[in-house]
Amino acid sequence: MERKELQVIESQSPWAQSWRKLKKDRWAMVSLWFIAIITFISMLGYLVSPDSTPNSNSQHLEIALQKPGFSVTMLLVKKPNQVEKVGFLKKILTGEESPYKEIAISQYHIKDGKIVAKEFCSYSNEEAVEHVIPLAAIVYPIENADKIVIANGHSKFTTTNGTKLKVDNVTLEQEVLKKNIRKKTYLFGTDRYGRDLLSRMIVGARVSLSVGIIAVLISLIIGITLGAMAGYFRGWIDNVTMWFINVIWSVPTLLMVIAVTLVLGKGFWQIFIAVGLTMWVEVARIVRGQVLSIREKEYVDAARALGFGNTRIIMRHILPNVMGPIIVISAANFASAILVESGLSFLGVGIQPPTPSWGAMLKDSYAYIILDASYLAFIPGFAIMLMVLAFTLLGDGLREAFDVNKGSTLK
Repeated sequence: MERKELQVIESQSPWAQSWRKLKKDRWAMVSLWFIAIITFISMLGYLVSPDSTPNSNSQHLEIALQKPGFSVTMLLVKKPNQVEKVGFLKKILTGEESPYKEIAISQYHIKDGKIVAKEFCSYSNEEAVEHVIPLAAIVYPIENADKIVIANGHSKFTTTNGTKLKVDNVTLEQEVLKKNIRKKTYLFGTDRYGRDLLSRMIVGARVSLSVGIIAVLISLIIGITLGAMAGYFRGWIDNVTMWFINVIWSVPTLLMVIAVTLVLGKGFWQIFIAVGLTMWVEVARIVRGQVLSIREKEYVDAARALGFGNTRIIMRHILPNVMGPIIVISAANFASAILVESGLSFLGVGIQPPTPSWGAMLKDSYAYIILDASYLAFIPGFAIMLMVLAFTLLGDGLREAFDVNKGSTLK
């Protein structure tokens, strides 16, 4: 039985053997599933976020700094201006403006075609602002609520688009109670601006993963190109490339990123490029070392003897055999990119508000650690720690899986 299993293992491709060894690493697989779940949630983004407005930036100062699990009644008042409906794809990417203005209220009652609602106040209910709003102004888009005429159990008004309506107050009351008064729960609480922390964490995960993906792609393009050329051609190309690599290597990563950011400016894409331009050095060194070894193999000599060009030999015969180490270093660079982006945002030179970023959220909330709202710093900090740990454990698992010196073990 062991001989048959050994024959099956030996007949498998190196990729299949590596995947088989990776599946035996419990922590690597847990990390892989964790990364996959977070990636899936961040891709859905605004579709699953409780606050689907752009950047999850819906602010309610009356409910600022509320703890996780906080619930409140929301009164949804129709905005006077029509909100443009966006398509499915655009909603996933950028979110969608809400057609309602939300007011957190603690109590309300309806009388004579109007709703009298007390705004939520966490410190004193007696000092809460009282809103008196006609029911018609809650259900329909109306420019001036003062022009609504309420008489004989009906409300007469003109909507923003010029349509004149007369609606029974009982009908309006039923509509308001059914659609415009809702209970909202903030699972992660609210920040100092009254924004939903869970929504900003979901959208912030997209930023962190995007930085990792784009930074790794940039580092792979530059690192593989320079490393393959230096290792294959050697000579003066290798000398110049190694000199350039050593110069870049001597500059601290964070300092280099800050310098590139100052040149390119602060912004979303600038951070992606800045982080990617500082992470290619390790890729180039590893690719160069692998290519130096593989270029001496017999099948490479055979390809030269058959008259294949250097580009074909590098692309078709050498690079496919160095993908294992490249995948391992990519996982490590992914974790480094998340840390660098979080550090830059914490310093104020990274992703700019109101775009949510875990690092920026940590910067805005670290002062609350010693106060009664430590969750504001703990939640994004814990998310950064888990994501970096997941990629680190996955990288360790990939390194073990692609280690050809460690044969497959039979149990």
